[in-house]
Amino acid sequence: MDETSDTRQLLSNRIEQKQQAVRSYLGRERPRRNKLSNISVIGSALAAMLTAGPALGGTGFTNALQGVFSLEDDSIVWRALCLGAVLLSVAAALATNFANSHSIADRVSAAETANAQLEGLRDTLSFGHIDTDEALKLYQQYAAQVPFVDEVPAH
Repeated sequence: MDETSDTRQLLSNRIEQKQQAVRSYLGRERPRRNKLSNISVIGSALAAMLTAGPALGGTGFTNALQGVFSLEDDSIVWRALCLGAVLLSVAAALATNFANSHSIADRVSAAETANAQLEGLRDTLSFGHIDTDEALKLYQQYAAQVPFVDEVPAH
C-alpha cells in the first residue's frame, strides 16, 4: 500500500468512523444491558423475599400481615405474596433470557475491546509508529470483532 500522508489520513478517518459507530452502539447497548441485568437481579431478590416471609414465619407471618392490612381472610395474603413472587420471577426470567438470547453482555464487551484497540491503532498510526499495510491489517482484524456494529452514516 502507498505510504503517503493521504493514505494514512484516509485510514485514520476510516478508523475514526468505525470508532464512532462502536461508541454509538455502546451508548445504546450499555444502558440496555444494565437495565436487563438490574431487572433480573432485583426481580429475583424481591421474589425470594416475598416467599421468605411465609416460609420462615409461617402462619404467624401471614396472620400479622392480615392484621396490618385489615384483611378478612389470610388466604388473600398468601395469594398476594404468591402472585407478586410469580410476577417478579417471570420478569427476572424474561430479562435474563432476553439478554442471553441477544448476547448483549458479550457484544458490549467485544465492542469495548474493539473500541480500545481502534483507539490505540489510531494513535499509533497518527504518530507514524506503524506502516500503513500493518495498520490496515490490524484495522480489519479489530473491525471483524464487531460485525454487529452498523456503520454511522456520513453527515
